[in-house]
Amino acid sequence: MSNRPLNSLRPTETLELESGLSLVPRIKLLLTVYRADKSVSPIDEWKFKRSLIDYIKSLFSITVPEEDLEIRRFKDLNKRKREEPVARGRLFVHDLGFLSKVIDETEDNVERADKKFLEWRRGFVEKLDGIELNLEGTKFKLNAAVPGSDDFEGMKKEWEEIIAFGARGYQRSGKMQPDTIVLKGMPSRWFAETRVSSKPSMLVTHTIVSALGKIRNLHVAEDNGIGEDADEGDIVSGLHCKIVVRFEKHKDFFDALKVLCGRSMQKQGSRLRADYDVTWDKDGFFRDARHQIEERKRMPARGVDERDEVNRHHSRVSQFSSEEGRRKRFKE
Repeated sequence: MSNRPLNSLRPTETLELESGLSLVPRIKLLLTVYRADKSVSPIDEWKFKRSLIDYIKSLFSITVPEEDLEIRRFKDLNKRKREEPVARGRLFVHDLGFLSKVIDETEDNVERADKKFLEWRRGFVEKLDGIELNLEGTKFKLNAAVPGSDDFEGMKKEWEEIIAFGARGYQRSGKMQPDTIVLKGMPSRWFAETRVSSKPSMLVTHTIVSALGKIRNLHVAEDNGIGEDADEGDIVSGLHCKIVVRFEKHKDFFDALKVLCGRSMQKQGSRLRADYDVTWDKDGFFRDARHQIEERKRMPARGVDERDEVNRHHSRVSQFSSEEGRRKRFKE
């Protein structure tokens, strides 16, 4: 496991974790395909993939393996209007070695390296977004976008605006900074106790996630929800887990979220990559008393007294806010 400070990690570097896991950098785009002519011919996913792969290679000199490009047409095409999309998909660029020309490997200034990486990715998206591909006389238009879970700057702007305007229960104060991250789509077996259970373990999860910073609260459970770019048929009960982690300091939260954005999780000896969704907690997950009770039961014994004191404090704050809200409603 790497002992480097998270804020010293460049966007193209890998972070080693416990249990043979690592966070591997990659570029991920969400794709949406529309018709660009009056044809009613169904889209051929394989031909579209080959055409897009060839286009990327000719324009950027980047070779994308077929397995790193997913295109799936919608099942209800006969019910869709002409202006509605006919297919969607995901594009991954895992081999970022070519970016060594963009980001100098001797670049010590992480902020400058981040800026160069984001500028290149922005240009990459702009050159793909809106292109038309001709498949044997049938034209399709492609829309490309960076997913919200990879847009760290977008999430940062979001919480800054929420704090500034006092929305979602946040007070208008610089002291009220977010500290909780939500991860979805993690393989349950990677966070389970080997040869004991296939379900995610609180202890194993704590050991792995603690590499990202000092933890105050932790919750892990099976996740059968559907992410922003997943299909219903892809979800199999029990295979994935949802992790909610609250850090002791906003700085740890900040550095951890930045590192989790734009990376996939990979296990040593496995070709499988977990392309999880990550975001910050806007809804106060650990302010819910039921989650606090469940969390105290599962968390390792270390630091129990400190967490109990924090939970009691938040309980008093939540109760005050609730009573205050009721008084205001009655006044209205």
